[in-house]
Amino acid sequence: MANTTPAALDARHLRTLTWIVALATVGLVFDGYDLVVYGTVVSTFLRDPTQIGLVTPSIAGALGSYALVGVLVGALLAGSVGDTIGRRKVMLFAYAWFSIGMGLTALTTSTTLFGLLRFATGLGVGALVATTGALIAEYAPKGKKNLFIAIVYSGIPLGSLLAAGLAIGLLPLIGWRGMFLIGALPMVTLLPLAYFKMPESVAWLVSRGRLDEARAISLRTGVAVPSEEPTAVAIDQSAAPEKAGFAGLFGSSYLFPTLILGCMSATGLVLVYSLNTWLPELMLRAGFNAKGSLSFLLVLNGGAVIGALLGSKVADRFGPKRVVSTCFAIGAVAIAVLTLDLPLAVRLAAVAVVGMGTSGTQTLIYGFVANYYRTHVRGAGVAWCAGFGRLGGVGGPLLGGFLIGGGFALNAIFYVLAVLAIFGAVLTLVVPKAHRPSAPSA
Repeated sequence: MANTTPAALDARHLRTLTWIVALATVGLVFDGYDLVVYGTVVSTFLRDPTQIGLVTPSIAGALGSYALVGVLVGALLAGSVGDTIGRRKVMLFAYAWFSIGMGLTALTTSTTLFGLLRFATGLGVGALVATTGALIAEYAPKGKKNLFIAIVYSGIPLGSLLAAGLAIGLLPLIGWRGMFLIGALPMVTLLPLAYFKMPESVAWLVSRGRLDEARAISLRTGVAVPSEEPTAVAIDQSAAPEKAGFAGLFGSSYLFPTLILGCMSATGLVLVYSLNTWLPELMLRAGFNAKGSLSFLLVLNGGAVIGALLGSKVADRFGPKRVVSTCFAIGAVAIAVLTLDLPLAVRLAAVAVVGMGTSGTQTLIYGFVANYYRTHVRGAGVAWCAGFGRLGGVGGPLLGGFLIGGGFALNAIFYVLAVLAIFGAVLTLVVPKAHRPSAPSA
């Protein structure tokens, strides 16, 4: 019989949490790698039509957006599915799906097939981004949920760092195909570990009325069974059950904040993907060489990681709303600073702050959203944030392609992005206080 003393349960909880956080973070590292590796090779496509055919700036912007359309669809599908069949199954499927997609993309020889496979790969990426936040929010200790979500979602900019760093050292040696093959490694590394070490969410099992399974996993993992009543069962005969997934998300309790949070995430992701796709090309046009331009991408995502971790600790103490709006505003100022004629060191520091105010802020948004919603709609809420928000992700590469292809000056492009960051700060301030009834209501 399992040892059920408090000390034994605490030890199991710590061990379980360590595995979950480690696996989820590595998953999102590859997730971030997948979405940003394209930005490291787009200059190759623009200058060498023998790779996948003729690629103009507008075509490059479209190719960068196809994966994000897939992310949008995958995230929205996973939100409802994850609240219905569980977090674990969706995450395991997503690991396999996007790994296969990356491997097949490396074999393409035409822009059409490249775009189709980027869309297909994005389906798995979206499912993973949408589900991970819900699982971490349900396993993280109280008072540290924003921190743990920030740690895990920092995997996305860490993956961007990995893509930029490997591109600097390996792109001349292995080419763009080798860069994409690296993204297929989770199939033979992460997936087997996650299959054995990642449990289902105890809170989700309780919310679905599967109490025996919840208690069994609770004993094995040391995670306490939450007191929340199953949402599938009414509290009394006259009360109707709360609906799970998107049906509950767009009920009267959550409709307005859901719309605002979706627009806030979309604004953040316009900034994230316009910069991650086009910053190397912008820096090339500013006079830096290929390795120098990729270094800016490295610094951008380094700032995102540091900013998200620092911001999450403040968010756990003072609430994420004020922290997210402040980070958006700081990002706007830093983007505007890039229009000035600055020494290289100062410019790099400004780019790091831009990373904190864009990708770092987006990481904090996932924590904000995952803790905003109750268990029965949490997966759908994070999926909505990741999915609808990807409209901004789709628009980011297209916006950059439009501005660059239209001959806009570098300063004008940066000013457009700064205004978007200010808009994100305003949207954040509009989000109402979380609705947390003590029991399901009609």
